Amino acid sequence: MTSESGPAGSRGASPARAARRAGAVALPAALRSGAGRTPEGAAWLGRVPDLVARALRRWDLVAGEPFASGSASWCAPVRGPGGADLVLKVSFPHDEARDEAAVLRAWHGRGAARLVDAHAEDWALLLDRVRPGTPMRAARTPVAARLAAGADVLRALHAAPAPAGLPALADVVGRWAVLVRERADRAACAGLRLDPGLLRAALGVLEAPAAGRAVVLHGDLNPGNLLRGPDGWVAIDPKALRGDPAYDPWSLLEQVGAPWRAPDPVRALGDRTRLVAGRAGVDAAAAAGWALARSVEAALWLWHHGARPPAVDATLRRARDWAAVRDGAAR
Repeated sequence: MTSESGPAGSRGASPARAARRAGAVALPAALRSGAGRTPEGAAWLGRVPDLVARALRRWDLVAGEPFASGSASWCAPVRGPGGADLVLKVSFPHDEARDEAAVLRAWHGRGAARLVDAHAEDWALLLDRVRPGTPMRAARTPVAARLAAGADVLRALHAAPAPAGLPALADVVGRWAVLVRERADRAACAGLRLDPGLLRAALGVLEAPAAGRAVVLHGDLNPGNLLRGPDGWVAIDPKALRGDPAYDPWSLLEQVGAPWRAPDPVRALGDRTRLVAGRAGVDAAAAAGWALARSVEAALWLWHHGARPPAVDATLRRARDWAAVRDGAAR
């Protein structure tokens, strides 16, 4: 990220623009309840108005009302000095957001929102606004078309050169594996019925991820992080990693449409896995294996955080369905 530089024409703000920049900075409820859950987050929330004001001065921006969504960043539409249609994002400092500017630069608007400028110290990003900006979760196009579009975005993102220093997927999921083992042991003592074979399969993926092609991963390509742009769908809000490309499709596969409402969920999951894997250029069995592992990890996370048994059991059933999809794809 840059220091105090800004887009061309950002210096010499007029008094009128400076006056329009002044005023209270609203903190959306989702941000207050998300970032505010920890003492560090609550302290950062107290700094957000100053961080936003600094960004508006630095880049000579006029801000609109912040977007309501987002639990770890303050994000709002802004206008640049030449009327540029932009978005300002100020993130709570955390590991998953650390490399966002670097990967957005690497993607250079190919499959992702284009980065205009960034400020490392303040964790601030200035981006082109995506228009019309409809999230895929609100789209009414056929499910297969949305899945294909998401897969095409993944292929574009995975094709970019990896910036130096991205966290390795193997390191991240290795830490998850330790938690999965610990939580599985405690959950078993507390009476949770966890299929030992399912646990072994999940740990097999998390403890020994595929050592083949390593690409830039988005890390969270759910349909809320895909926006409709003038030339197609683009990704936002990456949680950048470097590793197995088959890691990325899980959110798309589960959250586009409603595969578990199908008469045969395993068949529906298998069909969409083959579609997405084929278009994204990833291995279908590996994508299903990652979905299995992440579902088991999610179930144990829910248990650890006090979720009701039906929610935990439902997530474990999804993991079993993914095991069946993986076994079918591997044949």
